[in-house]
Amino acid sequence: MKFERPARRSRGIMIMPMIDILFVVLIFFIVTTQFRRPRPVLRIELPTVKEVPSATVTEASSILSVDRLGTLSLDDIRVPDIALLENYLKSFVKNNPGRKLELEADKDIPLEKLLEVWDALTRAGIPIKDVPARIRLPQEAGAAPDK
Repeated sequence: MKFERPARRSRGIMIMPMIDILFVVLIFFIVTTQFRRPRPVLRIELPTVKEVPSATVTEASSILSVDRLGTLSLDDIRVPDIALLENYLKSFVKNNPGRKLELEADKDIPLEKLLEVWDALTRAGIPIKDVPARIRLPQEAGAAPDK
């Protein structure tokens, strides 16, 4: 005797409709995408502060200056290369214990150059938070200081 068996249901996922939907979504994204050229350089505007003239000097400090071409100088001594800045700073700390250091950077200096200077300060053992930075505006670069 032969019994009737119920029809088996398929347990699989129907792939063909899913492929059709994915194909339509892919075509939609290809058609609606707008390609843009990436910007070559991210321009960052450094903040500036106007100085208030004062007749009294509270504390003597040395100046580490960086111009827009990347030329470094520590007080009146020109540092020939950024790689040597760490050694100059270590010597400065050894010869002038307790003397404050200020960073005077040109407004047009590339950010990567400023980061290299901060890295050299850190490697020389000078905390960045202890070195105030002044940003020199382009019109101030050639001007003589007022007295």
